[in-house]
Amino acid sequence: MHIAELNHVTKRYDKQVAVDRVSFSVRAGSIFGLLGPNGAGKTSTIRMLTSITLPDEGTIALFGEPIRAEHQNRTGYMPEERGLYRKLGVRVQLEYLGKLKGMTSDAARKAVDYWLDRFELRSWEKKKTNELSKGMQQKLQFITTVLHDPELLILDEPLSGLDPINAELINQTISELKAQGKTIILSTHRMEQVEQVCDDIVLVNKGRVVLEGSLREIKRRSGKNMIALGFEGNAEFLRTLSDIRIVEEHPNSALIEVAAGADLRSMISQINSQVELVKFERVEPPLKELFLEAVGQSFATPTVTL
Repeated sequence: MHIAELNHVTKRYDKQVAVDRVSFSVRAGSIFGLLGPNGAGKTSTIRMLTSITLPDEGTIALFGEPIRAEHQNRTGYMPEERGLYRKLGVRVQLEYLGKLKGMTSDAARKAVDYWLDRFELRSWEKKKTNELSKGMQQKLQFITTVLHDPELLILDEPLSGLDPINAELINQTISELKAQGKTIILSTHRMEQVEQVCDDIVLVNKGRVVLEGSLREIKRRSGKNMIALGFEGNAEFLRTLSDIRIVEEHPNSALIEVAAGADLRSMISQINSQVELVKFERVEPPLKELFLEAVGQSFATPTVTL
């Protein structure tokens, strides 16, 4: 079953086409990555999914039926720009927003208790939003999104402003919500987050879909022959090797793409003659590499759909 389906959706602002005949579907119970550079049309797409705006052309379905206002209580939306009341106390605000989503006072209070403890904000429950740090406000914004136990979560840059510990907390929570059967649409610039949690992705650029499908299948079909190297010594020698392209370079490690048909035994021998090789492992191409390649393609080339 598909929780969300977009069919040939177009959105214009005056003469600017923000979303251009976009089609994709989101499987129930999956984590779906909505990716693209700034200005690609991601936010415009999210605003249509959340009924903030309407498409000029095409159709959108949620929960197996045409999108309608009643779907908002079954959806949790976390915008990139915070939508919090700055002068309201944390608990008062959360309980109020929960009741706006149809929760009873008792259910809202219990849910607020759970999430404040879960995110270690209990000691701040009487503070006003503008007294919280940027990271705490981001956690508060996440709580407002999940408080009413929605079936569909739409998260726009949920890790913005978070330190590594709290970013991992959010990622763990997203994975737990998926395990509970929730469907999550995740829009982010953090490729490592997509690699960690997403099942499927769609990549948009200039309002159009350029890559879509299962993350694992997209990587498999890329045809890229990636090798992760670990060594003791200076990596400068890699620039002298034929049949390779350096994708990433770090002290004592590198990621290289090897040309098809290259002699790997000879390559290992050459590397060992320059440094002490401790790792030579085939790996999947990083999503960042596929992202940059797809975004760099001309739209004269066909859309890739997997």
